[in-house]
Amino acid sequence: MSFTDTSSRPQNLSRGVILVIAAAFTISLQDVAIKLFSTQLTLWQIFFLRGMLMLPLLFALARMQGLHRVLLRLALEKWVLIRSLCLTSTFLAFYAALPFLNLSTVGAANYVAPIFVTLLSAYVIAEPVGPRGWLAVFIGFLGVILLLQPGTDAFSFWAVLPLIGAAFYAMAHITTRVKCHDVPLSAVALSLNLVMMAAGGLGSLIIKFTTPPDTLIHSYPYIFGNWGSLGITEWQILFFLACVSLVIYMLLAGAYQAAPPSKVATFEYTYLIFVMIWDYFFFALLPNALSLFGMALIVGAGLMVLRKQR
Repeated sequence: MSFTDTSSRPQNLSRGVILVIAAAFTISLQDVAIKLFSTQLTLWQIFFLRGMLMLPLLFALARMQGLHRVLLRLALEKWVLIRSLCLTSTFLAFYAALPFLNLSTVGAANYVAPIFVTLLSAYVIAEPVGPRGWLAVFIGFLGVILLLQPGTDAFSFWAVLPLIGAAFYAMAHITTRVKCHDVPLSAVALSLNLVMMAAGGLGSLIIKFTTPPDTLIHSYPYIFGNWGSLGITEWQILFFLACVSLVIYMLLAGAYQAAPPSKVATFEYTYLIFVMIWDYFFFALLPNALSLFGMALIVGAGLMVLRKQR
């Protein structure tokens, strides 16, 4: 199928919206768990060990679906691997910027992704966006800016990394929509898991054999440190992250398989609303008036997209 052939793509907006909101909620739970419990683990350690724990879950799911004999072949197909490489690049760019920027700046830059999704939808895969769709995306992005209130370091060199990650994120979902819309979700999830495991293993080996400067190791152990020790608690955290990540992979893939990316992407902004709720309950952080107004804009943008579709 070509990128501009829209005839055989599913058009189930309700399913896409439900799945992407569920994905945003689950991602927010994952991020809270990492923030609360994984200070002993490095990023590369989490990528690799979480992936190892996820493998038996994926193959058990594939066996239930009768796909266990073809799962690996489907996961290693060209376009499925390209999608996985794009998403892995997104995560690496996002986390690489964290040591050098405040979280609000990284988050604001990363949530430019729906703008990229809409651009690619309009000019690469020929799925109509329309004036209301464009307006909804820009209102949602304005809500993100108000919600996160990025600092002046948004214009530093390191702020380019999450923007690059956002572009890869958009490309991954466009690829899902056009080239992977009929691939079983378990195969899509396995492909991403394998690529992220490979990234975790490669990153761990590079750090082990190149030995970063002590200042980087002490300042940013999450990125440049060696693997931490693993006790029962750490293994429980990793198993929880493996289960949650499996759900996230399948929800995101299912959302962008079901409906046009330019419609679905707007609802990814709901992640920020969930994070604000967890900030209050777990860290006693209350949003200010601008943050609340930003959340209202995000919700309004999502409702505008739904109304347009109906």
